[in-house]
Amino acid sequence: MVIAVDNDVPLVTLAFSTLGCADLELDQALALASHHGLDAIEIRALGGTIDLPAYFTERFGSPSGLAKALERAPVGLCTFDTSLRLVGATSESKEEFLRYLPWAEAARVRSLRVFDGGETGDQRELDEALATLQWWSETARREGFGAEMTIETHDCLVTSDAIARFLETAPDCALLWDTHHTWRKGGQDPAETWKLVRRNTRHVHVKDSISKAGPRLPYTYVLPGSGEFPMATLRSVLAADGYAGVVSLEWEKLWHAELPSLNSALDAARQNAWWPREMRDG
Repeated sequence: MVIAVDNDVPLVTLAFSTLGCADLELDQALALASHHGLDAIEIRALGGTIDLPAYFTERFGSPSGLAKALERAPVGLCTFDTSLRLVGATSESKEEFLRYLPWAEAARVRSLRVFDGGETGDQRELDEALATLQWWSETARREGFGAEMTIETHDCLVTSDAIARFLETAPDCALLWDTHHTWRKGGQDPAETWKLVRRNTRHVHVKDSISKAGPRLPYTYVLPGSGEFPMATLRSVLAADGYAGVVSLEWEKLWHAELPSLNSALDAARQNAWWPREMRDG
């Protein structure tokens, strides 16, 4: 999903992941995004579950039922977040991934998030990742699927060296760049990482944290604009290159129940001038 103005200049699509509001129904999540002036939602969880095909079946009956429900939606759907990992993918996890396709096709969602998986990004893991990508390429071509796999820099792909090795072997893959992971876990300057991923990035995750250890992690997530993440640097490099993909707040409340509400996080992003609205207005 790309937002454009009258002169056809592409603009960034602003979104949030429903990881931050997992208990909401679809219409409620769409309304929340609209309330905050965003363009789309990235769906990871709804109605208290991450099993989106089961949720859609229970609520809408069929893919056509979902499509009908979205006809008057106030904002769009940019991505379905699946749990598939390129490294270590099994036949069962591939079948689970394929359950998303009829829903994605009906809802005109063109991006299906998958994880990189793995730990080291060594040659064995690269070979596994490439085998999964090849499986998807052959399956999508055979079945005529229009969606693409978008690979999140989440596990092994958090350092520049690992990302560079991966992109050498899969130069045309689509990436979801989790900017916080490459910065906090990989120790990478976002400006340097962007040089590597700029051609492949379709979707960007943003969040904020401080170095103090939290209940489950060696750092603590905090409200956008109150932490240490170098958002000004990220905004600068994206704007300089005219980035026209998705920028999505991934507020991980489903995994970290102690966090404030997503609504509070979106309010803080606006109040702290942290949310990259100026990428559009400028």
